[in-house]
Amino acid sequence: MSRREGPLWAAYGRVALVALIVAGIGLNASVISGGRHLFPVTAAALLCGAALLLPRRRWLLAPLLATVATAWWGWPMLPLLAIALYDLSVDRRVRVALGCAVAALGGNLLGHPTTSLWGADRYASTLFLPALAIAVGLWLGSRRRLLHALTAQVGHLRVETELREEAARAAERSHIAAEMHDVLAHRLSLIALHTGVLATRSDTLPAPVVERLGLLRTASTEALADLRDVLGALRDPGSAPAESALAPVVRDVRELVDEARTAGQHVGLTVDGLSERVPTTHRLAVYRVVREALTNARKHADGAAVTVRVDYRPPATLVEVTNPPGQARAGPAGPGFGLVGLRERVTALGGHLNAGPAGAGAWRLAARIPHPTDTEQNGPRT
Repeated sequence: MSRREGPLWAAYGRVALVALIVAGIGLNASVISGGRHLFPVTAAALLCGAALLLPRRRWLLAPLLATVATAWWGWPMLPLLAIALYDLSVDRRVRVALGCAVAALGGNLLGHPTTSLWGADRYASTLFLPALAIAVGLWLGSRRRLLHALTAQVGHLRVETELREEAARAAERSHIAAEMHDVLAHRLSLIALHTGVLATRSDTLPAPVVERLGLLRTASTEALADLRDVLGALRDPGSAPAESALAPVVRDVRELVDEARTAGQHVGLTVDGLSERVPTTHRLAVYRVVREALTNARKHADGAAVTVRVDYRPPATLVEVTNPPGQARAGPAGPGFGLVGLRERVTALGGHLNAGPAGAGAWRLAARIPHPTDTEQNGPRT
C-alpha cells in the first residue's frame, strides 16, 4: 500500500464507521418509547455524524455537538461521543476531551430519562467507553507522531548522506586537479631545465636548433606559469608542498605494500606489466585504490592476509584487493566516504569500481581503467 492509499483507506473506514453508528442509532430510536423520538434522535445523530466527517480544522464543532447530544439523549449517542473523544486525544487535546466527557455524563443526569446513561445496567459501559476512547487516542496519537518524527529523521539523514557524498566527490575532483597540477608542473619544469642546459651549448649546435630550443624553453616556462595561475588555487591552504603531493606518482605500489608489511600487515602482491607504460593518472588511481583497501583491511579485518593484484598490461589497468574476514579494530569510525571518492576518480578516467563481499565473509575492492587510445594520447590527426 502506497503512502497515498493509506490515508485514503483510513478516510473510507471512518466514513463507514460513522455511517454504521448513525444507522444503529436510528434503529435504536425506532424502538425507544414506541418510536416517538425517532426523528429528533436520528436528526441529532446525523448532525453529529456530519460534524465528525468535517475537516479537522473545525475540531471543536464535532465534540460540542456530540457532548450536547449525549447529555440529552444519553446512551444512543455515546458511540459518537467516543469517536469525538478519540479525535481529541489523538490531537493531544486531553483536557478538552475530559471536559467533554464530564459535561456529557454529568449533563445526562438532567437529560431524557428514557435513554439515561445512569441506568442500573449501564454504569460500566457509561464509564468504560469514554475512558477507552481517550486511552486509545492517546496511544495511537503518540505512535503516529513517533512515526512521523522517525520518517522526518530518516529523510534528513538521507539528505545529509547525499550532501556528504557530493562533498566527497567534489573533494576527490579537487585532489585530482591538484595532483595533475603538480605532475604537469614537475614535467614542464624539467623540460625548461633541459632546454636551458642545451641552450647554453649554443656554440656546438646549429643556429636553427638553438632558436627552437629557446622557443621551447620560453613556451614551457609560460605554460608552467599559466598552469600555476589556473590550477594553483585548487590546493587547500594547509596542504603540503608539491614534493609530497608528487609522492603517489614517484612512489610505486610496492613501496606502499612494504610499508604495510613493516607495520605488521600480511600483504601478498602480484604486479604484471610496467607501470611506466601507463598514464600517470592510472598510477595515481592504482595507488589510491590499494591504499584505501589496505586501510579498510586494517580497520575491519585486522590480522587477515590481504592479496593485492595489479595488472598494467593493455587494454586496461586492473587492480584487485581481497581479504578474508578478520577482527574489527576498536576505535572511532571514520566518515566512510573513501569509496565515494575512489569511485569518482575511477569513473572520471572512464573505468568502474566494484566493492563488496566476495564470498565466505571476504571483501573485494577492484577497479578497471581502460587505456587511452593513440588518438586520445596524441590528439586527432590533421
